Amino acid sequence: MPSKASATATPLQASARPGHPSGTRPAKVADRDVFRRLVRDLAPASPSERKFVLAEIHDLLARLDKDGFRDAMEADPGVKALSPFKANYLCGMVEFTARRIGVRAPSWTQAVRPLDEPWFATDLRSLRLHLLASSPVPFRRRNIFIDSTVGSRV
Repeated sequence: MPSKASATATPLQASARPGHPSGTRPAKVADRDVFRRLVRDLAPASPSERKFVLAEIHDLLARLDKDGFRDAMEADPGVKALSPFKANYLCGMVEFTARRIGVRAPSWTQAVRPLDEPWFATDLRSLRLHLLASSPVPFRRRNIFIDSTVGSRV
Protein backbone atom coordinates (compact mmCIF):
# COMPACT_ATOMS: atom_id res chain seq x y z
CA MET A 1 0.00 0.00 0.00
CA PRO A 2 1.45 3.42 -0.96
CA SER A 3 2.45 5.69 1.87
CA LYS A 4 0.49 8.83 2.61
CA ALA A 5 3.50 10.92 1.48
CA SER A 6 3.66 9.26 -1.94
CA ALA A 7 -0.09 9.53 -2.42
CA THR A 8 0.05 13.30 -1.89
CA ALA A 9 3.22 13.98 -3.88
CA THR A 10 3.04 16.49 -6.68
CA PRO A 11 3.91 15.30 -10.21
CA LEU A 12 7.25 17.15 -9.94
CA GLN A 13 8.08 15.40 -6.66
CA ALA A 14 6.99 12.04 -8.05
CA SER A 15 9.11 12.43 -11.17
CA ALA A 16 12.18 13.07 -9.02
CA ARG A 17 11.95 9.58 -7.58
CA PRO A 18 14.17 6.85 -9.03
CA GLY A 19 12.32 4.63 -11.47
CA HIS A 20 9.73 7.22 -12.43
CA PRO A 21 8.32 6.37 -15.89
CA SER A 22 9.24 9.76 -17.35
CA GLY A 23 12.90 8.76 -17.14
CA THR A 24 14.00 12.35 -16.57
CA ARG A 25 14.82 14.10 -13.36
CA PRO A 26 13.67 17.72 -13.16
CA ALA A 27 17.15 18.88 -12.05
CA LYS A 28 18.67 17.49 -15.26
CA VAL A 29 16.01 19.13 -17.40
CA ALA A 30 16.74 22.38 -15.56
CA ASP A 31 20.46 22.07 -16.39
CA ARG A 32 19.60 21.56 -20.07
CA ASP A 33 17.31 24.58 -20.00
CA VAL A 34 19.90 26.71 -18.21
CA PHE A 35 22.57 25.71 -20.74
CA ARG A 36 20.33 26.59 -23.69
CA ARG A 37 19.41 29.94 -22.13
CA LEU A 38 23.08 30.75 -21.56
CA VAL A 39 23.94 29.90 -25.17
CA ARG A 40 21.09 32.17 -26.32
CA ASP A 41 22.45 34.92 -24.03
CA LEU A 42 25.94 34.43 -25.45
CA ALA A 43 24.89 35.10 -29.06
CA PRO A 44 24.24 38.87 -28.75
CA ALA A 45 26.71 39.46 -25.89
CA SER A 46 29.27 42.23 -26.35
CA PRO A 47 32.91 41.39 -25.50
CA SER A 48 32.45 42.80 -21.98
CA GLU A 49 29.18 40.88 -21.46
CA ARG A 50 30.62 37.73 -23.04
CA LYS A 51 32.99 37.08 -20.14
CA PHE A 52 30.09 37.03 -17.67
CA VAL A 53 28.02 34.63 -19.77
CA LEU A 54 31.05 32.37 -20.28
CA ALA A 55 31.64 32.45 -16.50
CA GLU A 56 28.07 31.24 -15.94
CA ILE A 57 28.57 28.47 -18.51
CA HIS A 58 31.85 27.59 -16.76
CA ASP A 59 30.08 27.29 -13.40
CA LEU A 60 27.37 25.07 -14.87
CA LEU A 61 29.88 22.77 -16.60
CA ALA A 62 32.11 22.59 -13.51
CA ARG A 63 29.30 21.20 -11.34
CA LEU A 64 27.85 18.63 -13.77
CA ASP A 65 28.49 14.95 -13.18
CA LYS A 66 28.50 12.43 -16.05
CA ASP A 67 24.73 11.96 -16.11
CA GLY A 68 24.03 15.67 -15.75
CA PHE A 69 26.49 16.46 -18.53
CA ARG A 70 24.96 13.92 -20.91
CA ASP A 71 21.46 15.22 -20.21
CA ALA A 72 22.40 18.90 -20.51
CA MET A 73 24.43 18.43 -23.70
CA GLU A 74 22.35 15.88 -25.61
CA ALA A 75 20.84 18.34 -28.11
CA ASP A 76 22.50 21.16 -30.02
CA PRO A 77 21.90 24.27 -27.89
CA GLY A 78 21.91 26.57 -30.91
CA VAL A 79 25.60 27.04 -31.73
CA LYS A 80 24.73 28.12 -35.29
CA ALA A 81 23.45 31.41 -33.83
CA LEU A 82 26.91 32.13 -32.37
CA SER A 83 29.85 33.86 -34.01
CA PRO A 84 32.68 31.49 -34.98
CA PHE A 85 34.73 32.62 -31.96
CA LYS A 86 31.90 32.16 -29.47
CA ALA A 87 30.92 28.78 -30.96
CA ASN A 88 34.51 27.53 -30.78
CA TYR A 89 35.05 28.80 -27.24
CA LEU A 90 31.82 27.14 -26.11
CA CYS A 91 32.75 23.87 -27.85
CA GLY A 92 36.22 24.00 -26.29
CA MET A 93 34.65 24.33 -22.84
CA VAL A 94 32.22 21.47 -23.49
CA GLU A 95 34.93 19.20 -24.99
CA PHE A 96 37.29 19.95 -22.11
CA THR A 97 34.57 19.08 -19.59
CA ALA A 98 33.73 15.85 -21.42
CA ARG A 99 37.38 14.84 -21.32
CA ARG A 100 37.71 15.80 -17.63
CA ILE A 101 34.73 13.68 -16.54
CA GLY A 102 35.46 10.78 -18.90
CA VAL A 103 32.61 10.94 -21.41
CA ARG A 104 32.39 11.62 -25.14
CA ALA A 105 31.86 15.17 -26.27
CA PRO A 106 28.42 15.76 -27.78
CA SER A 107 28.26 15.25 -31.54
CA TRP A 108 27.09 18.83 -32.17
CA THR A 109 30.56 20.10 -31.22
CA GLN A 110 32.03 18.35 -34.28
CA ALA A 111 29.94 20.48 -36.62
CA VAL A 112 31.77 23.65 -35.51
CA ARG A 113 34.84 24.32 -37.67
CA PRO A 114 37.97 25.56 -35.86
CA LEU A 115 38.83 29.24 -36.19
CA ASP A 116 40.78 30.17 -39.33
CA GLU A 117 43.04 32.54 -37.37
CA PRO A 118 44.49 31.91 -33.90
CA TRP A 119 42.96 33.79 -30.98
CA PHE A 120 45.09 34.55 -27.93
CA ALA A 121 43.77 35.52 -24.50
CA THR A 122 46.31 38.35 -24.39
CA ASP A 123 47.80 40.90 -26.74
CA LEU A 124 51.21 40.55 -25.05
CA ARG A 125 53.48 38.82 -27.54
CA SER A 126 55.79 37.71 -24.73
CA LEU A 127 53.02 35.45 -23.34
CA ARG A 128 51.96 33.86 -26.61
CA LEU A 129 54.61 31.13 -26.49
CA HIS A 130 53.39 30.21 -23.01
CA LEU A 131 49.78 30.09 -24.23
CA LEU A 132 50.75 28.00 -27.26
CA ALA A 133 52.35 25.44 -24.94
CA SER A 134 49.89 25.46 -22.04
CA SER A 135 46.46 25.77 -23.66
CA PRO A 136 44.29 22.69 -23.13
CA VAL A 137 44.07 20.44 -26.19
CA PRO A 138 40.34 21.01 -26.91
CA PHE A 139 41.02 24.75 -27.16
CA ARG A 140 44.26 24.38 -29.14
CA ARG A 141 42.42 22.22 -31.69
CA ARG A 142 40.01 25.12 -32.12
CA ASN A 143 42.85 27.64 -32.55
CA ILE A 144 42.09 29.28 -29.17
CA PHE A 145 44.97 29.84 -26.77
CA ILE A 146 44.08 30.39 -23.12
CA ASP A 147 45.68 29.75 -19.74
CA SER A 148 42.81 28.43 -17.64
CA THR A 149 39.72 26.42 -18.35
CA VAL A 150 36.73 24.70 -16.75
CA GLY A 151 37.48 24.06 -13.09
CA SER A 152 39.90 26.96 -12.70
CA ARG A 153 39.80 30.71 -12.99
CA VAL A 154 42.45 33.29 -13.66
